[in-house]
Amino acid sequence: MSRPLQQLIFDSTVPFSEKASEVFNYQRTHCKIYSRFTDVFGLRKKDTNQIPIEDIPLIPIRVFKEAEMKSYTGSADLLFKSSGTGNMNRSQHFVKDRTIYVEAIEKEFYRHFPKENTSILCYTPGYAENPHSSLIWMLNHLVEQDPSGLSQFIPLQQPFRKKNIQNLIESERKIVLFGAAFGLMDLIELKSDPLPDTAEIVETGGMKTHRREITKSELRDKLSDGFQIGKDKIHSEYGMCELLTQCYAIGGEWYKPPEWFKVAVRNAEDPTKICKPYEQGKLGIIDLANLYSCSFILTDDMGIMDEDGRFKVLGRWNKAEMRGCNFLIDRE
Repeated sequence: MSRPLQQLIFDSTVPFSEKASEVFNYQRTHCKIYSRFTDVFGLRKKDTNQIPIEDIPLIPIRVFKEAEMKSYTGSADLLFKSSGTGNMNRSQHFVKDRTIYVEAIEKEFYRHFPKENTSILCYTPGYAENPHSSLIWMLNHLVEQDPSGLSQFIPLQQPFRKKNIQNLIESERKIVLFGAAFGLMDLIELKSDPLPDTAEIVETGGMKTHRREITKSELRDKLSDGFQIGKDKIHSEYGMCELLTQCYAIGGEWYKPPEWFKVAVRNAEDPTKICKPYEQGKLGIIDLANLYSCSFILTDDMGIMDEDGRFKVLGRWNKAEMRGCNFLIDRE
């Protein structure tokens, strides 16, 4: 390895397959749990320096609930925990170096919403009660980075009023309302004002205290009608405690991963098999930003992919333990 992996993972000039192989060899050496997992596949008996990415084993995401997934020794710079209710086990993500999370956040968010002309309004009921929420940490960072100083968290359980952000409206900056899906619907029920003409919405997909399930299409219709903005200005974010990268579906329901993140839909009965385009299965993820935990994860989210590598989230595979960001279920 000619230079530190932390520099390599975000380098767009290096092929993804090469970076993934480097990270795989690093993690199977330094992460004891992932190393034992790969032993099951007999990979230590092979030359794995250039293992094809489709052959890299994906560890079930529930391991983040059962063990400390660390590819390093020493203390964590940050600790994130998933949302949960009652006695539900919560995932934990021990982050060695926050600068990786910061780079992943900024590269992808600012790619869609440029820093120089965007301010965000954050509405996060449920998540705000979790002091270890990765979403809250991300939003706090984006608020702090706004050069105008106009980004802010808006009060919970109160209707949105345009008069309270008059300085932001007059600044002519793009306004992004970023919040939990059902929290945003609560704002509508509270008889909030319509959003300004320049505003857009990013919904996270859910919150732990949701009342019922709705389809993604129905959600987008309700947000469009309630805030009086076009559906093309309603976007979705896909993220979770176990991942240091977020993906965005801009103006629709298809997520386009950033260059250091790859998805392959896996057969639910045999995760070593990759599904064909538009064939439903579990989302398998390689997130190279998870350098110091584990980058190779089989989620419990149902999804499909198209021929261009975009993916759509269809809901939780195990609906008995729905959580935070991904409970919206599409039905025909």
